Amino acid sequence: MQHLHACSNPTPEALYPFDARGIAKRFRHAAIFGALDALQVGETMRFCNDHDPLPLLAQLQQRYGAHLDIEYKQREPGAIVIDFKVVG
Repeated sequence: MQHLHACSNPTPEALYPFDARGIAKRFRHAAIFGALDALQVGETMRFCNDHDPLPLLAQLQQRYGAHLDIEYKQREPGAIVIDFKVVG
């Protein structure tokens, strides 16, 4: 069964999509951190993946703390979408 993935559908909001499904696992976390470090306050990265990245979320909490708002937009098996918004 193929899941409909929210990253496959463009949105009118000004979001920066980050599709982790196409990045080799050994490079994924470094690429995610680099993308988040490039965001300005108020900007959002829409992260898409095929599994729930719980260890990554713990690392993000440690690294960014209250400066990163994490909100699930889609949370289904095979279709995970999370908005990471940089806050002041």
